[in-house]
Amino acid sequence: MGVISNGTTLLDAGALDSGIATGAMTLLSTLTASSSATIDFTSGINSTYKEYVFVCIDIHPSASNPNFGFQVDVGTATSYAQTITSTYFAGYQIEGGGTAALAYIAGQDQAQGTALQPLADQIGNGNDESCAGVLHLFEPSSGTFVKHFTARFQGYNGADYSTDLHVAGYVNQTTALTRVRFAFSSGNIDSGTIKMYGVL
Repeated sequence: MGVISNGTTLLDAGALDSGIATGAMTLLSTLTASSSATIDFTSGINSTYKEYVFVCIDIHPSASNPNFGFQVDVGTATSYAQTITSTYFAGYQIEGGGTAALAYIAGQDQAQGTALQPLADQIGNGNDESCAGVLHLFEPSSGTFVKHFTARFQGYNGADYSTDLHVAGYVNQTTALTRVRFAFSSGNIDSGTIKMYGVL
């Protein structure tokens, strides 16, 4: 005997129906930087998944205090200059105490901009300094809607701040996105790993 809701079979003989989304994450790709100008995901982004999750682990810059960010593209294009509208705010605390705040950072948002969208700003390049976080990209293969994203990152700011960074926005593009690029605003990605997951 099955359980049906609004005409959709949820349970069939006690088991979850194969057509029901489970929210399971599937690891699709892992890329590791080694003095790399960019980390580019150029395959595996398609209509199979409604959400893609990029987990960025210990991303370390070669330059001093650059922003770490992303951009996207369509088809086989490689300009990575799609139009983005976004918001960006941060909580921060200096290592020695005494300076802490929660603030909107207007200089890191975009209003129909085509630049690299910052996910973490002013990351230090000391031996123990890096950033880490998660970017969610929703239904990039839609041919109808703009492409929404959210991100939360933790950064070791070059001025010895711990920064809790919240970023959200949309790519103002109804054509399917097929490529995602990660880069620093200056210098290379000296080291770090990014994993791409698909979410059913």
